[in-house]
Amino acid sequence: MLAGAPVVLERLRALLHEEGGLIATLVGDAAGDERAGLIGAEGSDGAAGEDCERPARIAASGPRTERRAEQYELLVEAIYEGYLLHYGAPRVVRAADADLRVLAGDRLYAIGLARLVELGDTRAVAELADTITLSALAQGAGDAALADAVWAAGARAVGWGSSAFHVRAKELVAGGSPQAFEAMRTSAQGAAATP
Repeated sequence: MLAGAPVVLERLRALLHEEGGLIATLVGDAAGDERAGLIGAEGSDGAAGEDCERPARIAASGPRTERRAEQYELLVEAIYEGYLLHYGAPRVVRAADADLRVLAGDRLYAIGLARLVELGDTRAVAELADTITLSALAQGAGDAALADAVWAAGARAVGWGSSAFHVRAKELVAGGSPQAFEAMRTSAQGAAATP
């Protein structure tokens, strides 16, 4: 059974405390914002995730991940928290300094991806690496809605598998195409996924 946002964020807090070091000193108290970390909840129009669902829940609820749903939910939550440290409003890690935010975000990417490698899911590692890169491109272009769509589609690809359509959508984002948003949004809705 998948956790609600406050439960999985508490699990992420515990994981980061266990990690120790600098990252553990940056863990903040529960913020109480139940919409934090929802696709489309912070500054975009929400079109990418009309249900305003967390990427971690999307990824963990698919047939590829269902046997280890809690593990996938936690590791995707860690990676997404890293993304929020770079571009949004993080829920768990508090770092006032911009350079420290980037460093902490990179550490969270590494923690989540390392746990994914431990699961042996190289397809999901590649998918989330693409998601990190493409959402950064979208943010760099000032397109938060596209970044949300990239996260929703990437999370879906982790849980359900990728497709030729999703691969093409990623190419459109990388190429700066005006069709990128609609392609990613369609991919997030599950266009022709294959395990």
